[in-house]
Amino acid sequence: MVKILVIEDEPGIAFGLESDLQTEGYEVAVVGDGAEAVRRARAETFDLILLDIMLPHKDGFEVCRELRRGGMKTPIILLTAKTHEAEKIMGLDVGADDYVTKPFSPRELRARIRALLRRAGDNHSEDQADEVFRFGPFELDMARFQLRRDGRGLDTTTTELKLLAALVRNRGRVLTRDRLLDEVWGAGISVTDRVIDNHIVALRKKIEDEPTAPRYLISVRGFGYRFDG
Repeated sequence: MVKILVIEDEPGIAFGLESDLQTEGYEVAVVGDGAEAVRRARAETFDLILLDIMLPHKDGFEVCRELRRGGMKTPIILLTAKTHEAEKIMGLDVGADDYVTKPFSPRELRARIRALLRRAGDNHSEDQADEVFRFGPFELDMARFQLRRDGRGLDTTTTELKLLAALVRNRGRVLTRDRLLDEVWGAGISVTDRVIDNHIVALRKKIEDEPTAPRYLISVRGFGYRFDG
C-alpha cells in the first residue's frame, strides 16, 4: 500500500485530505507541525509527501530543504496559497517536485499524486539514483544528491542538481529549453524559459573557471544548452 505523509496544520484541510486519500486506497499519516514533520519523515518510510507552506515552527520551505539536504528523495508536492511565480520557483528550488495552489480540486491533486508516483517508479527502475557523473575536478553524485569539487561538497540547490544531471546525461547533445523544463520541473509545471537561464548562470559560477567563457555549459543560440566535458 502506498504510504503518504500529509503535513498540514489546518485541521479541516488535513481531515479532508486524509479522508479523500484513504478512500483512494492510500495509507495516510498526518502531521501539523514543521519540526515534527521533519522528525516523522526521517523516522518512517513514505512514498510521497504533501507539504503545506505555512506551518508552525518550520515552514514548508525549511522542511523541504532539510529533508533534501539529508539525502531524502521521497517525492514532495507543495500545498500553497502563494500564487507568485517566484514563490513557486523557491519551492521547486529547495527540492519540491510539484505544487498545487489552494484552493485546489481534489481530482487535480489525485492526478498529480498518481503522476508523481509513476514518475518516481520510472526513475527507480532506470536506477538513476546510483549514477555518479565525473567531469574535470567535479563529481555529480545522484545517490547522495551532491555536487563535489575535488571531493568537497558544493552548495547547490535541488533544481541546479537536476538541471546539471539532465545536461550531463546527454553530454554533447543540445537540449532545448522545453526539454529541460520537462526533465527538471516535470510536464505541466509552469515556469518561464528565463528561470532555466538563471539556473544556468548560477551553475556556471560554481563549475566554470570563467563563467563568461564556459567550458562545460554551452549556450546554443536559439535552441538551448549543451554540456561539453
